[in-house]
Amino acid sequence: MSDTRPIGVFDSGLGGLTVVHELREALPNERLIYLGDTLRCPYGGRSIDAIRTFSREITTFLMKQNVKMIVVACNTVSAVALQDVIEVAGNIPVLGVVGPGCRAALHTSVDKRIGVIGTKATVRAGAYGNGIRALDERVTVYEKACPLLVPLVEEGFAENKVTELMLEEYLDELVDFGVDTLVLGCTHYPLLSKQIHRVLGGRIEVIDSAWWTAREAKQILGDRGELAVEREGNDRFYATDMTEEFTRLASIFLRGQMDSVVEIDLHNELTEIQ
Repeated sequence: MSDTRPIGVFDSGLGGLTVVHELREALPNERLIYLGDTLRCPYGGRSIDAIRTFSREITTFLMKQNVKMIVVACNTVSAVALQDVIEVAGNIPVLGVVGPGCRAALHTSVDKRIGVIGTKATVRAGAYGNGIRALDERVTVYEKACPLLVPLVEEGFAENKVTELMLEEYLDELVDFGVDTLVLGCTHYPLLSKQIHRVLGGRIEVIDSAWWTAREAKQILGDRGELAVEREGNDRFYATDMTEEFTRLASIFLRGQMDSVVEIDLHNELTEIQ
């Protein structure tokens, strides 16, 4: 039996579209509904209470779209507000990007020395470090904030020499620590995979949390008997603010053109739901 309800995906901005890309690859028959909260992006500088409120609002909106699963394609929300999403979602499964990355890293690492790169907010929250150590307290985790990588990606410099030099600066410390596995703890970073592999020279296994999240989503829906047998309809994309850069950045993250995007006023949408 085919379950044609869509999968809901959200992020504070556009970085979560790298997760959409991987979901499309892993689950080509599934329809996706994506919401990027571009009006209030980034979440990293917000209070935990604000992030929890935003997450509950977005989850309420996605639930109104009759989704069968919610994928939290935001490291910050996955770190501090995943339980809020789970509470609002009720009986449907919720998957954040942090958990799959932690599980994959632990499974991959031989020496139990794992490196994590992410934004300042993600590293400050210790999301990956705490998640990995909760699974195996014997593991040593080195977390490194790499604040300049996101703007380099957004400026279209993923393949630029400057980016490679910056990666060398950030990654050398983790190599010196002797990590054998590196987690890409930001949804922007999969776009730097080629450069990262080049800098590491095959010495360290790289874990793309977006890739593993898509595979876990497929496993969960399969176990529940809720996979779509064939695709019905198109993906839908929503944004809370349409900036001039939106289309350009969206095509970078999706690695192709985005379908039409609808700008929504989340406050009005929630008022109508109530």
